[in-house]
Amino acid sequence: MAQHRQPLWLLPGFLCDEDLWRDQLTGLADLAECTVADLGHADSIAALARQVLDAAPPRFALAGFSFGGYVAQEIARHAPQRIARLALLDTSFRADTPERLAQRLAANRTVSLPGKFRGMTEQLLPSFVAPPRLHDATLAQRINAMTLRQGREVFIRQNAMRREDGEAALRGLACPVLVLCGRLDALTPPALHEAMAALMPQARLVVVENSGHMSPMEQPAAVTRAMRDWLTA
Repeated sequence: MAQHRQPLWLLPGFLCDEDLWRDQLTGLADLAECTVADLGHADSIAALARQVLDAAPPRFALAGFSFGGYVAQEIARHAPQRIARLALLDTSFRADTPERLAQRLAANRTVSLPGKFRGMTEQLLPSFVAPPRLHDATLAQRINAMTLRQGREVFIRQNAMRREDGEAALRGLACPVLVLCGRLDALTPPALHEAMAALMPQARLVVVENSGHMSPMEQPAAVTRAMRDWLTA
C-alpha cells in the first residue's frame, strides 16, 4: 500500500530559494508533498508567517532554514496547533541585539549604493560554508546564483526585518522537532542549537559533520536522512 505523503512546507534562508532544498525535494518526495515558500515579498517576519499560514493546509509539517527558521518560529507563536512537526536548521531563536540590527542596517545602506548587486561573493563565502568546501566551484556558483536571483530588493527587505525571541513559542510546542546544524556552522554554531533543543524535551538534535551553515547544500544526504527520520517519527 502506498504511504501517505504529508504536506511539508520548506522555508528557505536569507536570499535563498527552492534550490537550497533541491536534494531534499527529491529525497523526501516519497514521504512528503513539498512546497517551498517564497519569503521575498513582505515587510516583516510576521507578514511572511501569515502568508504561509494562508496558503498551507490546516495541518502540515514545517521546516525552516536560517532566516526561514525565524519565520517558522513566528508560525509556532501564532498557530502551534497547525504544525504537525517542526524542523529548525542552521538557525537561531535569539532576538536581534541592537548591535546586530545596526550591522544589518549598515549593510542595507551599502547594498543600496549605485552599482551592480553581487550576491554571495567570494569574500562572504567563508562565513557560510565549511573550510574544505571553499574551493568547491560548483557549490559556490549555486549559492551565488541563488542570491543573485533573489536580488538587491529582497536583500534589503529581508535584512530589515526584526528577528524576535522564539523561546516561548518553542517551549509551547508538543509536536516532534528536529534541530539540525553543521558542525562547522560559524553563523549559528552547534552550541546555539544545543540551547534551542534543550527548550523542547521532544526535540532531536543532529549535528552534521563536515558542514558549515549551508548544510542542505553542503551535506545533502545527511540532511535528507535526518529529515526522513523526523518525518517518520
